[in-house]
Amino acid sequence: MEIKLNFKNFDPTEQLKQYVRDRFQKLEKYIKRSDSSVLQLNFSVEKYRQNAEAILQADDIHLSAQEETEDMYATIDSVLDKLETQLRKERDKQKDKRKGKNFKNTNVEESDFASLSSKGSARVVQTDNFEPKPVDIDEAVDQLESLDAHFLVFFNVANDRVNVIYRRKNGDYGLIDPRM
Repeated sequence: MEIKLNFKNFDPTEQLKQYVRDRFQKLEKYIKRSDSSVLQLNFSVEKYRQNAEAILQADDIHLSAQEETEDMYATIDSVLDKLETQLRKERDKQKDKRKGKNFKNTNVEESDFASLSSKGSARVVQTDNFEPKPVDIDEAVDQLESLDAHFLVFFNVANDRVNVIYRRKNGDYGLIDPRM
């Protein structure tokens, strides 16, 4: 990984330069092709504020982090932590993509998804959990109109069951009332 250093409004010591190179070198473990990656580090001093900015271009990612403190070494460490966190998230995202984990809710067992997807080409990619609110049918229709949705799941106070009201193509409404 190529590390480029820029300093503004102060002359850095060799010790500081070496500290920066040593600390940021550990980012290579998160990058596949580290030989083609470039890390641009910009440091500046304005009165008592020590600023650091890091811009990383590697593989297919472009990340940046910025920090400002009163101590240059603390600023460097903070920027490194931010960049490392971003790289870790990016790496985990890539791992999940390779494993096919493109859904976020883990309340449904993976075996349920496997059985559903093996039956056909359609598959469940997201699940939502909520508690239906107790309303009557007229209120449910009003809520459906205000939500501009295709359907609404609600707890029908008239029969003490969960019902679904949906909008039909002709503009009317349909009601699904499962009998259990």
